[in-house]
Amino acid sequence: MHNGYAVIDLETTGLAPSYGHRIIEIGIVHVTPDGEVEQTFETVVNPNRDLGPVHIHRLRGADMAGAPTFADVAGDLADRLQGRVVVAHNASFEARFLRAEFERLGHRSPLKQASSALCTMRLAQEFLPGSGRKLADCCSAYDIELVDAHEALADAHATARLLGAYIGSSRRDPRWTTWGDVAGGQRWPGVPRSGRAWIARNRSTGVATRTRVDVATDRLPAVDGSAEATLYAAVLDRAVSEDLLAASDADQLSAYATEFGLDAAARANLHRRYFGDLVEAVWADGVLTIQDHIQLERVARLLGVTNDELEHAVHSRQPARMGARSFSAVQQPTAAAVESPSIDLEEGSIVTLTGEMRRSRPEIEADLARLGIRSAPNVTKKTAVLIAADVDSLSGKARKARQYGIPIIEEDVLEAALAAAGQGSAR
Repeated sequence: MHNGYAVIDLETTGLAPSYGHRIIEIGIVHVTPDGEVEQTFETVVNPNRDLGPVHIHRLRGADMAGAPTFADVAGDLADRLQGRVVVAHNASFEARFLRAEFERLGHRSPLKQASSALCTMRLAQEFLPGSGRKLADCCSAYDIELVDAHEALADAHATARLLGAYIGSSRRDPRWTTWGDVAGGQRWPGVPRSGRAWIARNRSTGVATRTRVDVATDRLPAVDGSAEATLYAAVLDRAVSEDLLAASDADQLSAYATEFGLDAAARANLHRRYFGDLVEAVWADGVLTIQDHIQLERVARLLGVTNDELEHAVHSRQPARMGARSFSAVQQPTAAAVESPSIDLEEGSIVTLTGEMRRSRPEIEADLARLGIRSAPNVTKKTAVLIAADVDSLSGKARKARQYGIPIIEEDVLEAALAAAGQGSAR
């Protein structure tokens, strides 16, 4: 019997439990087998140590007054995961911390291997070919809004919606049932429940301001190579976005590389490519501030990038050198294009729609289907064109289309083309 999914996200004091880092916040979203959100749970967790990058996750010592420890919530946590498929974005990271915390209490976690939990980041390689790794990047392909990043429940909720989008696009895939059967055989430890209440974070402090370098990590492209390289790049994403750029953090990265089987040469090559992609993502809007440069210098030191390589990466990717790869180079249709539509779509082309259209989407999709053109709910590199109610749309799908250089056209252009196609078939 498929009991559904438990989507989990953790905020932690750092990168690796083997270096003494702990869980400080837990967010869980229960999802039905059909991909619908059922209920949510969240709590801050007192780690009895410093809280790490407080300027990122915005949890301070005062927030831990009266907060339960992991030992206090372990029983409830195990019950809320029991019998469900555990899901996370970059599941190996969450599984590693859960294993460590339960082992501290003398219990074993059933998440002994990365494959024990379902990873929406890994599934993106199948459902969103060409997409980046980060949750925000994957969500934007489906117009799923990610608010309050670096909050456990917010990230868990976005991951749950992403999972629902995956399920919705492949309901007949037998693997969903298989994963449910596997979860039914997993046994979380029978930790006695303490009776301590779960306590949500204090949200009166407002939303954190993310640095431009942090935001840029949302747009980093996929890593070519092994699954291990992708997992390591995801750890780099976390280190950069959470501003974990100290020497001790470099040691933790080295430990991850060893665990993933990346030798020194492979790691150095990945670092150079990663840094180049990061600089290009920061430059994407044509601006590089002094603060950006300072933070990039810190990232360069973390990754072993020399000063010469840093300056070359920064100056070789200035907007004047970026050309067609710049967002501003995406050609938008002019008013004249509405009168004389020119849509280069062939049978088998894939299009995506965004925004509130004058006609219902099922009607438009039916017209496209009659021409052999398939509509998809998400934007990938295989998308031929994005149809938008507004070509200047700020939706996630529109941002993703601009990132990939996919043309964006207004619905009027599409309607004119469909009308012309209908007249042609009538003749």
